[in-house]
Amino acid sequence: MTDVREVSCRPPGRRVLLFLAALSAAGAGAALVRAAYRGPDGWLGGGPLLGLLGLAALHKATARVRADTYGVHSWTLLRRRSVRWGDLADLRVRLKYANTPRVQDTRGVSLLLRDGRKLLLPLPRSRSYDDPDFDAKLDAFRALHRLHGTPESDHVPVVSYRTAGRGWAGSLALCLLLLGGAGLAAWFVPSAAAGERAWRSATPCTAGTPAADRDECLTTLTAVIARTDATWSRNKSSWLYFVDGRPMDRLAVSSDGAKMFGPGDSVELTVWRGEVREVVGERHVYRLHVPASGELAVVAAVCLLAAGHPAARVLLRLRGRRLPDDEVLPSALPFAGALVGTALWLLPLAYLHPTILLTDPAATTWAATGSTATLAFFVWAWRATRVRTPGEIDATTGVTGETGVTGEAGGFAEKETGETETGAEYDVFLAARFLEHTDYNPYGFGTHVVLGGGPLAVTPHLGPGRFAAKPVPVERLVVKGVRRVRGSDGDTVPSGWHMAELDDAGTPVRLAAAPDDLTRILRELASGPLRRESRASRSRRGGTRR
Repeated sequence: MTDVREVSCRPPGRRVLLFLAALSAAGAGAALVRAAYRGPDGWLGGGPLLGLLGLAALHKATARVRADTYGVHSWTLLRRRSVRWGDLADLRVRLKYANTPRVQDTRGVSLLLRDGRKLLLPLPRSRSYDDPDFDAKLDAFRALHRLHGTPESDHVPVVSYRTAGRGWAGSLALCLLLLGGAGLAAWFVPSAAAGERAWRSATPCTAGTPAADRDECLTTLTAVIARTDATWSRNKSSWLYFVDGRPMDRLAVSSDGAKMFGPGDSVELTVWRGEVREVVGERHVYRLHVPASGELAVVAAVCLLAAGHPAARVLLRLRGRRLPDDEVLPSALPFAGALVGTALWLLPLAYLHPTILLTDPAATTWAATGSTATLAFFVWAWRATRVRTPGEIDATTGVTGETGVTGEAGGFAEKETGETETGAEYDVFLAARFLEHTDYNPYGFGTHVVLGGGPLAVTPHLGPGRFAAKPVPVERLVVKGVRRVRGSDGDTVPSGWHMAELDDAGTPVRLAAAPDDLTRILRELASGPLRRESRASRSRRGGTRR
């Protein structure tokens, strides 16, 4: 597309969007007119909603993007922007994942400026990974950029929630919100504990108890149940109704509590601090649930642990801030595992000892031991989520991230016994996958690569046996480079894997595997020609001796 001179993007279904905007405006106007003549009613609430829908439809209908020899120009309802090709560092694909299965993911085009700013273009947009129109528009944009500017990358960077270029403001806001909830729950723990102590030490009121002190003692009232109203939902309150409305009309209880009693049952109500705490009948006793200090402490601990996951995501993004924006960051699952391990000792401690953590020797020892385990968990998580670049592997294995695997540095010399260092005379199954459709990986069926006991092959299982295995044509493959996983590699590749870029007789092929497993596979690829030469030389020597 070197002959592209101009690219223009307009929203699909523009006339439909304009019709919806006009219809929404008419509906909003009709609601306002009705409210003016008949006064405010239920129709008035629909006016602002229709107005917002009309503005959204008008905003989408008026969006337009054009790229020409001067740069990229975008128009929306409220703003116009123009970026010159000299100020544009790169063109990227912004991938926004849907939150629900019924909504498809959205692809858009983002501009990276020389000063580091990022602008998301309103068009083109695509809800499919196989959209020829979107791909053609993107290729045209990149062709114009190569012609009139200097792109930073030679590939199409894809930025998603997994990559380093995605912002972390949302994770930070969620972390602060959960920390605020933890602090609020912890604030009420001392008062709840004081209330529990006062309830346990409360005694029945006597005739000589002053009226001002009757809230702190237990008052017993008699009543007769007129009827009960038990709901099936646990989220809704059930009710006990009393005869003649004495001492009250009704009392809110749980569904199980309402089923304990029936019409005509005589009960005693225990009142403390102006609230009914117990309902005592002939056969059942129902105690109203009041949040205890241990429960509030558990809520605070849960909010604190939940805040750890978005905090870990922020930490990983700050840790990988020097990575290219389209490289996939390590997963936060190791930190989630550390948080789960912390919950195993923190939640029981918070429930059983919510206020005496520093005064009880057993609780202090429990907390100190658990904190030591948590520290070990997080040290392990920190090491597990370190960014392993191909350059780090090169120093110990000889695999290069730029020039590929060559000669003795990339492979193993075959031993006289016919064994190789990649795995003697038995099969070794390694989790790996070729991302492209090839004759040895049709429709991406392979999930593992087997090596060691026979020729290198792709299998759809982890063994044992080479059932359905397809041999890899080692003589056709040439390693061009090793890199980390990018956003354009898709979501099926784990974030901790590395990607080998291969040349299959002129066709680019990608092979993904864990760093150590990928090193073994690349060594096997490099040692294939050496083993064939060794076998040929041994056969020639054997023929000469004969």
